[in-house]
Amino acid sequence: MKVVVTGSKGQLGTDLLLALEPAKNVEAIGLDLHNADITNRANLIEVFDGLCPDVVIHGAAYTAVDKAESEPELAYKINAIGTRNIVEACEKYGSHLIYVSTDYVFDGTSTVPYLEWDKVNPQSIYGKSKYAGEMELRPTDTVVRTSWVCGEFGSNMVKTVFNLKDKEGPLKFVDDQHGCPSFTSDLAIKLIELGLNKIPGRFHVTNQSPTTWFEFVKEIIRVSKGDVFRVVPIKTEELDPPRPAPRPKYSVLDNCALRLMGIDLLPDWHETLEKVIKKLS
Repeated sequence: MKVVVTGSKGQLGTDLLLALEPAKNVEAIGLDLHNADITNRANLIEVFDGLCPDVVIHGAAYTAVDKAESEPELAYKINAIGTRNIVEACEKYGSHLIYVSTDYVFDGTSTVPYLEWDKVNPQSIYGKSKYAGEMELRPTDTVVRTSWVCGEFGSNMVKTVFNLKDKEGPLKFVDDQHGCPSFTSDLAIKLIELGLNKIPGRFHVTNQSPTTWFEFVKEIIRVSKGDVFRVVPIKTEELDPPRPAPRPKYSVLDNCALRLMGIDLLPDWHETLEKVIKKLS
C-alpha cells in the first residue's frame, strides 16, 4: 500500500513518516514544496501520475493564523484550492483522502465540547480557509479536526516554552481560552489507522483533558523542572500586542465519532507531554 503524506517536512508530517516506517507492506512517500506544489494543479497531477497512491494524508496547509488576516488569498489558495487539487488527484487514482482540519472552524461561543455534527462558524481567515478545504472533499473522504497541535518537531507551544524555561521574567499566557492539546506523535498514529482502514467521515481527534493555555504552559514548565510561579494568567484582551486573528475562546473538541465507532481515543495530554519533554531534554 502506498501512503502519501503532504506537508511531510512539517511537525505533523515528520511524525507521520516516522510512525509509518515500521508499518508492514506500506510504502510511505513524503510530499512538500521541494517536490510538489499543491497549488499547481498540473504539477500535482503529474506527481500523482508517478505515485498512484492508495491513501493520501493531507497535512499541508497555510497555518500562519495571524498572517492570514493580511494574506487571505494566499490562505485560500493553499487551504482551499490546494485541497481541491489534491481531491482531483485522489479521484483519478481512487486514493482515500484524509484532510487535517482545525478547531478554528468553530466560533468558540459554546460552553460544552463541540461535536463533529455541530454547526461551524469560523471567525478568522485561517478558520474560514480551512473550512473551505473541508467543503472540497468527497463524501468518501475523511476529515480530522484537531487543535493546539504540538510535539517534538517544528515550532509549537511546547518547544517555545521549553526554550524559555531557564530565562528570567514572567511568562504571561491567557487563561480564558479553552481547548485540548494534540501531540503529533499520537495524532499521527490515529491518522494512519483511519487512513489504512479507509474509514470515511468527520472526526474530532485530540489528546484528552481540556485545559487553558495558562494551565498548559504551567504544566510544561513544571515537567521541565522550571519555576511555575513565573507563569502569570492574563485575559485575551490583555495580550500585548493584540493578535490580528480572533481566537475561539472555547474550542474543546468532543471526540464523539471515534468513541461511538469503538475506536480508541488518544491518551491524556499530560502523559504524552512527559515523553516529549524527556526527548527535548
